[in-house]
Amino acid sequence: MERIPKGKVTTYGLIAKKLNTKAYRAVGNACRSNPYAPRVPCHRVVRTDGGVGGFGGKTSGKTVEEKIRMLRREGVEIRNGKITDFERALFRF
Repeated sequence: MERIPKGKVTTYGLIAKKLNTKAYRAVGNACRSNPYAPRVPCHRVVRTDGGVGGFGGKTSGKTVEEKIRMLRREGVEIRNGKITDFERALFRF
């Protein structure tokens, strides 16, 4: 996750694929338990459909709003809970 640059996002699925597994939910669980945030930027990991997904074990509310604020500060545009121009924002390993 440290390799994901500011202004870019990747998906739980792409990380799982890079790890040669289909366990994208396990990737989400690892992000949720990230003790090194924000240095290890798990907030830059989103759903495959471009939705922002959860944050800190929550799927809505203040924690997800904080994820959105962090992404916006880094230049990622979000509308209605989804990354706008998802393909442009997507970082592939």
